[in-house]
Amino acid sequence: MPELPEVEVVRRGLDAHVVGRALDSVEVLHPRPVRRHLAGAEDFAALVSGRRVLAARRRGKYLWLPLDSGDAVLAHLGMSGQLLVQPATAPPERHLRVRFGLGRPPGPDGGQRLELRFVDQRMFGGLSVSPGGADLPPEIAHIARDPLDPLFDDTRFVAAARQRASEVKRILLDQRLVSGIGNIYADEALWRARMHGSRPGTALRPAQLHRLLAEVRAVMAAALEQGGTSFDSLYVNVNGQSGYFDRSLHAYGREGDPCPRCGTPIRRIPFMNRSSYFCPRCQPPPRARRGLPRGARTGGRD
Repeated sequence: MPELPEVEVVRRGLDAHVVGRALDSVEVLHPRPVRRHLAGAEDFAALVSGRRVLAARRRGKYLWLPLDSGDAVLAHLGMSGQLLVQPATAPPERHLRVRFGLGRPPGPDGGQRLELRFVDQRMFGGLSVSPGGADLPPEIAHIARDPLDPLFDDTRFVAAARQRASEVKRILLDQRLVSGIGNIYADEALWRARMHGSRPGTALRPAQLHRLLAEVRAVMAAALEQGGTSFDSLYVNVNGQSGYFDRSLHAYGREGDPCPRCGTPIRRIPFMNRSSYFCPRCQPPPRARRGLPRGARTGGRD
């Protein structure tokens, strides 16, 4: 699933190619991607058609396009969703679900006719209209800011994390505390910080958590420079191009490869129906607590 860097790459593309244009037409080709708009596909199209896009914004892994009506088009890419800007003459993609005709931008020639297309093979993502949600859709108001947001409060996050007995990796994935971090970048940040993901938040010092936040920012900034992480053709930017950060990953997906720091083989362990990757030497598991095997999960509320 796309994480913050991948979604931010898409947001920047929308900002460059869609903002300022009117949504001249809307065609919903399959109802499932607009299922979160409970009034249905026809109402979705009616509310959006003819409105001008004022900005392209993001909160965590969600995108939204504020409209001149005060509403917003809210988008989540899910596992395979793509927002593509294509010439109107381009053939439709195999899994095209929603098509927006874009008005010509201001200027002497007006530029070429473009479309914004929502393509989704697995259809876990979706679009909806958020009434009055131009500034911040209420549907995502519960989601915390992300570490790249200038208003993210490091001190508040550190204090909250130190009150939790949950594993630190679970804390990083809790979108109520910090948004935009998924499995890939959590593992990479923990590797950079030399911290095992099963360490409980209550056992971490403020300095350790501040360093972990710094490494989260560093790995996300590096991923942004390379267009995000693409393991297959399902994640692309608005121009249909893949990211290349998967070639720079140090831990995630590297089971059996030597750790770039110490040469110890990277290990993989089960984690929340997924996997965690770490170096057993650089990231030693926490000391065993009475009655628990070494490295066991600490539990606690999320």
